[in-house]
Amino acid sequence: MARSKRSIDWGFPRWRGYEAGREAQSVRLCDRVGCEEVGDCPAPKSPNSPERWYFCQKHAGEYNKGWDYFAGLDAEEAAARAAQEQRDNAGYRESAHYGWAGSGDGSRSRDELNALDALGLDPDVDFATVKKTWRNKAKEVHPDVKPGDANAAAEFHKLQLAYEVLRAAEDRRQWAGPQD
Repeated sequence: MARSKRSIDWGFPRWRGYEAGREAQSVRLCDRVGCEEVGDCPAPKSPNSPERWYFCQKHAGEYNKGWDYFAGLDAEEAAARAAQEQRDNAGYRESAHYGWAGSGDGSRSRDELNALDALGLDPDVDFATVKKTWRNKAKEVHPDVKPGDANAAAEFHKLQLAYEVLRAAEDRRQWAGPQD
């Protein structure tokens, strides 16, 4: 049987995308020795170097597992770099408004996570649990219960601040409306 030489691009609609050719496409493979996956995840060969390795997702995760972004910096430089990163990525903060994610999977801010740590709670707890835990811990260290104890007063103040941060975040979520 003879092979048809007719193109599939005739008529309407076009069956292939525009600029589609029949030649083979070149694909960069993962730079990890022995890996045959597509290497589409760039990773720096060294800090402040324009040279990059190109790994598949699995090997990029292995490469970046031990990466410390703040290695070799003192506390002041690390804080400056963190502030710069937060400033440069401020546009992405808008996505939190839409509530694309539930609690415990990236929708909580750094302040909320610190407040949850102060209360000794997991990142995915609901607000009722936060309120119950806060009340129980605050009753133990309240200045009326332990008058004259500076450590208890400082702990109570820390718990109050943590609860206020979490309450404000819960109020923002309620005003944003139901998430689908």
